[in-house]
Order: sequence, then C-alpha cells, then structure tokens
Amino acid sequence: MRLRIFLEPQQGATYEDQLAVARAVEDLGFDALFRSDHYLSMGDHVSGLPGPTDAWITLAGLARETSRIRLGTLMTAATFRHPGPLAISVAQVDRMSGGRVEFGFGAGWFEEEHAVYGIPFPDSARERFDRYEEQLDIITGLWSTPVGDTFRYEGRHFRLAEGPALPKPQQGPHPPVLIGGTGPKRTPRLAAKFADEYNVPFSSLEDTEAAFGRTADAVRASGRSTPMVYSAAQVLCAGRDEAEVSKRAARIGRDVSELRQNGLAGTPDEIVERISRFAAAGAERMYLQVLDLSDLDHLELVASAVAPQLD
Repeated sequence: MRLRIFLEPQQGATYEDQLAVARAVEDLGFDALFRSDHYLSMGDHVSGLPGPTDAWITLAGLARETSRIRLGTLMTAATFRHPGPLAISVAQVDRMSGGRVEFGFGAGWFEEEHAVYGIPFPDSARERFDRYEEQLDIITGLWSTPVGDTFRYEGRHFRLAEGPALPKPQQGPHPPVLIGGTGPKRTPRLAAKFADEYNVPFSSLEDTEAAFGRTADAVRASGRSTPMVYSAAQVLCAGRDEAEVSKRAARIGRDVSELRQNGLAGTPDEIVERISRFAAAGAERMYLQVLDLSDLDHLELVASAVAPQLD
C-alpha cells in the first residue's frame, strides 16, 4: 500500500505552505504529494486567505524544490483550460520534475468558482462529459504522437489544425493519467479507455468496492492489455490518543465520530485497520487528505506509526 498526501490549498494556503508540506512529504518517505485544482474555497468564501493558487504553477515550483516524490492533481478541471495549452503545461512540468508528474483529470463540477472567475461552465453534465472526453483524446493524442509526426483533431467541441504536437513530456508515452468518481457508466468506460489509475474519492468502503468492480468490468470489456491501478482518497485525522484526535478534528471543523464514519480517523492502529479494509477491497494507493497544512507533526505520526504497519 502506497500512501500519498493530498492537499486542498483553496481552503487557505500560500505556495510557501505547500512547499513546507512537500518537503516534509519527501523527507518522511511518502510516495507522492497531490493537490486539488480549485479557484474558490468550499463553504465560507471569505476564508481561504490569501486566496487560491494555480495547481500547475504550484506543481512547477514544487517540481524544482523536490527530487523524489511524485506530483499530481486530484483532479485538474477540464473546464478551466483549453486542452492544447494544458498538454503543454503538464508536459513542461513533467520535464521540470525529471518525470515525476501524474495527471489527474476530471470533467469539472464546482459551478460557483466558474462564475466568480468568469470561466464558462456548460449547463449540462452531458456536455461537460462530452467536452471532457474530447479533451482526453486530444491531450493523450498530443503526448503520444511520435516526434516528427503531426497531430490534428476534429471533434464536436474542439478542432486542432495539424501541428507538431510538442513539447513531449519526459515520461513516455505520457505521464500516468488518473480518472476518478463514482459515475456508474461513463466514468468506468472513460477510465478503461484512457486511465492508468482509477480513484474513488471520499466514499464508503462498500461504495468504493462497488466502483472498483464496475471499472474492472469495463477494463475487461475494453480488451486493454495494461493493468489498472485502483486507489481511494479519504480525509485524515490521526492522533496518538483520543485527546489528540479530538484536537485535530476541531482544528478542521469536523466531528470525531463523523470522521470515523466517513474518513480515516483515530489512533494509528485504527487507521491501519481501516486502510487494510480498503486494501482488501482492491485499493493499491491511499490519498490521505490533509486539511491543516501547518500541522507537520500529523504527517510525522503517520509516517512513523502507520506506514510501517502497511509495508
């Protein structure tokens, strides 16, 4: 089981805050650091000071400030960026990192942040997914086109004139693609076609296992030869004892009993047991959502008391 740290910087974090976490993640032996891709905090929008940081600009900086950990997004919003420039940005960050980038990509969902920053938001989920599928085609197509060949695309929503399909990412044919969500039909199909990893975020053990099963069925039906990696994301609230668990829950505005029901909360032994259940359901990686970026001792506790029990 690989443990990855997952941040929500739109809730209130500077680049320096994220850099401190990234350095701790690397020093403590975690596998990767991922971050969300949002431009507006959830809940009280006045909170979240000093304001949002752009996911790929941040990851470009972290790519030069770290040397080992994988870096990625859960999930880059397809609605935020045109597919051609996005392919260029991710390829460049992959090269800046020495080939350590992973590309989590979703259709986009938080309508309010689009309105606040003037980003067009298609009215229907069907149109968002239609656009998203074309963008997956374009981005992976640009990356996979051999050097010296050209790429063009004629879709309903996007059209690319014939061009050089440059730059290329360092990883070939491209960085790992992550697709997530619990949609019953289209999400498994798109994951089977495009993804190297399928992620189920913030769902119950039972719902996670069911979603894994649907995607595994889609993978088999697609006839693909490469295996799928299965992963889950859960909020983290660990403590050496009940008092420390309660203190950390209070700092993120959550109730301990609710976190035990809907996340990874409790002592290290409790968290190991919970993660082991996700492993039995098929998860090979766990994304631990850390909401208090100033609490680096939280990461140290997991690295020293949880991770060794999962080796």
